[in-house]
Amino acid sequence: MPDAPSTTPRKELSAPQKAMHKLGLVRDIDLALHLPLRYEDETRIVALHDARDGEVVQVEGTVTKQDIQYRPRRQLLVTLDDGSDTCTLRFFSFYPSHQKTLAVGARVRVRGEVRGGFMGKTMMHPAFHAAGGELPEALTPVYPTSAQLPQAYLRKAVVSGLKRADLSETLPQPVLTSLQETLRGLRAPLMSLRQALEYLHHPGPDVSLAALEDRSHPAWQRLKAEELLAQQLSQLQAKRERDALRAPPLHTSAGGLHEQLLGVLPFALTAAQRRVGEEIARDLQRQVPMHRLLQGDVGSGKTVVAALAAAIAIDSGWQCALMAPTEILAEQHFAKLIGWLEPLLEPLGKRVAWLTGSQKKKQRTEMLELIASGEAALVVGTHAVIQEQVQFRNLALAIIDEQHRFGVAQRLALRSKMGGAELGAGEPHLLMMSATPIPRTLAMSYYADLDVSTIDELPPGRTPIVTKVVSDSRRHEVIERIRAQVAEGRQVYWVCPLIEESEAIDLSNATETHAELGQLLPGVLVGLLHSRMPVAEKKAVMSLFSGGHMGVLVSTTVIEVGVDVPNASLMVIEHAERFGLSQLHQLRGRVGRGAAASACVLLYTPNEGGRLGETARERLKAMAETNDGFEIARRDLEIRGPGEFLGARQSGAPLLRFADLATDTHLLEWAREAAAQMLARFPEAAERHVGRWLGTKAEYLKA
Repeated sequence: MPDAPSTTPRKELSAPQKAMHKLGLVRDIDLALHLPLRYEDETRIVALHDARDGEVVQVEGTVTKQDIQYRPRRQLLVTLDDGSDTCTLRFFSFYPSHQKTLAVGARVRVRGEVRGGFMGKTMMHPAFHAAGGELPEALTPVYPTSAQLPQAYLRKAVVSGLKRADLSETLPQPVLTSLQETLRGLRAPLMSLRQALEYLHHPGPDVSLAALEDRSHPAWQRLKAEELLAQQLSQLQAKRERDALRAPPLHTSAGGLHEQLLGVLPFALTAAQRRVGEEIARDLQRQVPMHRLLQGDVGSGKTVVAALAAAIAIDSGWQCALMAPTEILAEQHFAKLIGWLEPLLEPLGKRVAWLTGSQKKKQRTEMLELIASGEAALVVGTHAVIQEQVQFRNLALAIIDEQHRFGVAQRLALRSKMGGAELGAGEPHLLMMSATPIPRTLAMSYYADLDVSTIDELPPGRTPIVTKVVSDSRRHEVIERIRAQVAEGRQVYWVCPLIEESEAIDLSNATETHAELGQLLPGVLVGLLHSRMPVAEKKAVMSLFSGGHMGVLVSTTVIEVGVDVPNASLMVIEHAERFGLSQLHQLRGRVGRGAAASACVLLYTPNEGGRLGETARERLKAMAETNDGFEIARRDLEIRGPGEFLGARQSGAPLLRFADLATDTHLLEWAREAAAQMLARFPEAAERHVGRWLGTKAEYLKA
């Protein structure tokens, strides 16, 4: 008999408990691994007389005066005397409880930054409480938190979590020995995990704060090593699990579609395209699902390699799906693939289908039928391809373009679309494409379970692009340059930024620029393209521009990927300081596609002080110095860190919290070797280690 339903009411979580869950602090080990952002030194009392200007100190004294002033704004002023000197405590926001604790005659302990001035020493908004009680023996940790989670509550939770957490050793002796040798090279003694965590949560007052803050302390080294090992283990496990799965082997046939496609292409493949094509063809012949990343700089010819892979799948009697992040990009692919493949598919009774969110119901239904029957041998589209009502007859190859723009959940959904139960369902082969090349350290860590193919040469005839960084005060010169280009029969892109939070402002920015250029360039057709326009209107604008009838196209970043107009030789990027580095590089790749000399102008607007922020300056400098996608990616990683680089917000993948790929390469090398050794010889220890560090997040790494 089934159990009777429980009548005990479920206890509601308090606001701090909910906030803890939101921060992922669920298990004792999560609390133990929630490390301080910084530390406060409350271990000693300093005499006011000895406090230096700008120093953060803790003082103890008696309140001699309390006053509320109303000019220039409402504030509470308290005078504190510690016997060596006096100090004014100033609060712009305060409550009756502040006034009560800081009443005249009260003895209090106060901590804050001392500022010396004409009127004597002051502290703005210091922390304070009644004096007395023993001084702590360790530095006070300040944890990453949220508004609903006070530091005091979090500190208590961390202390008890640290006490209860199972921190027993998961690293077998041979792995520990190799770690000790690696750390010896860094002059860092090997600490146990418990020692390291207890130290980092409560460091003694004599510690070097610099070593704690730059994460070079031996305690940090131990944590970074453990974290990298967990990540490498989960990647390796995912690869091995996938190697145990089955995918349909896909072969090329003599005189088949693959050969026919090579015969009708209007250009010869580069050596790099041929090499990469062969790597993919070899993968597809195996019964193990392919999991390959095809990377190549903007314009290196990835689409044709994808088309050749699709031809192999179709030759073998299976379906192929190609998914792109935006409709414009999906449409570019669709137009190219139809041009190449449709004439070859027709005699076979097959078609290329097209799926996007903006399709009319009738057209959509027709496409869904073609896909379900298998008549659509190739399906091109946006996220619409992975929606529930899309049923493939026998999907064997999934190609994802600009893969970093898709979340992990979406990639998993596409993999689960494998149809064809009558053919023995398995996993589809997966080919991911990216025009953002991946620096070596990222390839070793986040993409350790991927095979990477690189197209490292551009097709002949691509002209190098000259990049100029220009202040907005010289805008009139840029417009003159546009006039000259259009007079020579060339075409120009003008890109305006689009920041999601303020779409309205940014669209007005693009609309104003469109109107301004229209006025300043009489006789030139100036078009406007942005994401809120109806699809038919977008298509009309794009076809005028790609047909050469439109001289200037003002656009938001919808043209970032995939737009191919060989006659466009100049790109102006307005407010270039607002764009990310890889996005600037992607945009620049839209010009230089023909034989004409091409240029990219990065127009920037300095702040009120006439300067640019440091990050923006670094980005623009990198753009001016190199056209090489790999160098751009390396600098982007340096500037942004891996989380942003990988689009972590939408990936769900557990990114590194402690290790830094720019500085911890030696530990990454150690973790790669140790992971292989642990999985082979100590599988139980490996499982415990991954469980401790990643919990349920390990699933995500499989995508």
